Amino acid sequence: MFDLNSYLVSKSNYINKSLDEILHDRLSSSRIVSAMKYSLMAGGKRIRPVLCIAAAEAVGGKADEVLPAACAIEMIHTYSLIHDDLPAIDNDDFRRGKPTCHVAFDEATAILAGDALLTLAFQILSSVELKNENYASKWLSVVNAISHAAGYQGMIEGQMRDVASEGVMLMTLNELEEMHSLKTGAIIEASIYCGATIGNGGIEQMKQLGIYAKNIGLAFQVADDILNVEGDPDIMGKAVGTDKNRKKSTYPSIVGINKSRKFAEKLAGNALQALDGFDNRSDPLRAIAGYIVERKK
Repeated sequence: MFDLNSYLVSKSNYINKSLDEILHDRLSSSRIVSAMKYSLMAGGKRIRPVLCIAAAEAVGGKADEVLPAACAIEMIHTYSLIHDDLPAIDNDDFRRGKPTCHVAFDEATAILAGDALLTLAFQILSSVELKNENYASKWLSVVNAISHAAGYQGMIEGQMRDVASEGVMLMTLNELEEMHSLKTGAIIEASIYCGATIGNGGIEQMKQLGIYAKNIGLAFQVADDILNVEGDPDIMGKAVGTDKNRKKSTYPSIVGINKSRKFAEKLAGNALQALDGFDNRSDPLRAIAGYIVERKK
């Protein structure tokens, strides 16, 4: 039986080691690098970079081949959390059980730390040694996918819709699904795409992994919505009930907890079905689909 916990620990340690090496000795005494390290190395599930690696392995690729993309994705994710927590957006004081970056340092430093992580992500992506023309083409595709997912047609647009609707209106289910697919799903989909692309996934494999990614991307945010209602702040490392306080549109606020949970389970089932044609190398992806809807943080 596949041991997901051991897999997550092993891959997280592998990713953390690489992230630490990337930031090591980069003006280590500077305030901005200290703030970058503070947020980037604060823990976290590392689900996005792990998904990148797991997708590569599912199509026969290797973790070390996709590691630069995995690390870049985690840097972008961390930058988004730093900026999400700022007073102008969610105004959160805790993240991953620690004071948020703007609380631990100051608002200006947090903004710049987020900017620096986003920029460094693309520096890492553009530093990959390109073995041949085909390999270069694949990495260019990866850079395009990540920049699209993180930009104004992806995560930023989703965040903008979230901010604009807060306390103003309750979204329709279609509007909410679209917002979540942009805000959370886009980067998760890019993680899967990048891993499978560098891992040399075939056309049908890429198609099915795309279906898997779309479903778990939305399931991840539905689960987050549920945890914001009934999660344990001590386990989650951040406050709960904040969505209701800010009058945010969420699945629980529109359809209730029970229907939200059933929807998340349906999405996970759809994701698993998309993997029917894969062998046991995709077991990590199968296990992660279940983990996403059952997690406590």
